Amino acid sequence: MFKHSFIEKRGVVLASLILVTVSIGGLVEIVPLFTIESTIEPVRGVRPYSPLELMGRNIYIREGCYVCHSQMIRPFRDEVERYGPYSLAVESIYDHPFQWGSKRTGPDLARVGGKYSNEWHVAHLVDPQSVVPESVMPKYPFLLENELEAEDIRAHLEVLRTLGVPYTDDMIAKAEEDLRAQADPEADHEELLQRYPKAMVGDLDGQPERLTEMDALVAYLQILGRMIDFADIDPKDVLQ
Repeated sequence: MFKHSFIEKRGVVLASLILVTVSIGGLVEIVPLFTIESTIEPVRGVRPYSPLELMGRNIYIREGCYVCHSQMIRPFRDEVERYGPYSLAVESIYDHPFQWGSKRTGPDLARVGGKYSNEWHVAHLVDPQSVVPESVMPKYPFLLENELEAEDIRAHLEVLRTLGVPYTDDMIAKAEEDLRAQADPEADHEELLQRYPKAMVGDLDGQPERLTEMDALVAYLQILGRMIDFADIDPKDVLQ
């Protein structure tokens, strides 16, 4: 009791001991992080975006979709029951920047991939109120008209590789070919799907003869939440 009284009556001594205690606690938490390569453990299925999905993601950001839609399901019962398995950090490992967000004027989109058909997404983007009458989402009919400009897609992948996204030389060399093949129902998709498993291939916007910004955005929306198979397993059990 005397020791406590002695310390508490001397501000400099008390502050010094607090500093020492906090420093020890901080070192215990921080030092181990320097002994591991990454704090994010790998999960089966997570891959870089295909060139078309990547272009769709760029359009998603350009149009400000992230302002009204989050892409992070919190580990709370109400969110899991509404949207699906809660988000894992590794799902955003190749996102620059990630799209977690917190504003939900519209629903979270972390698990929207495969939930609706391509036709539904096109109709919803062209005229949201025709699908969801109470929606306040703006219309994006111009996505069906705008040709997709992707001449710099190879350079885009090269830049992302410098940031740690594991695009291979083969992926970069065939970026333009893969971009066009993914939205072409007549193309041979075998090699594409080997490089980018679970990619949505074929006619995406209802205009198989054209490659539009709608193709890209639908491709991106359709991959969200589909890389990892959560159907019969708990998220904590999918680690390699």
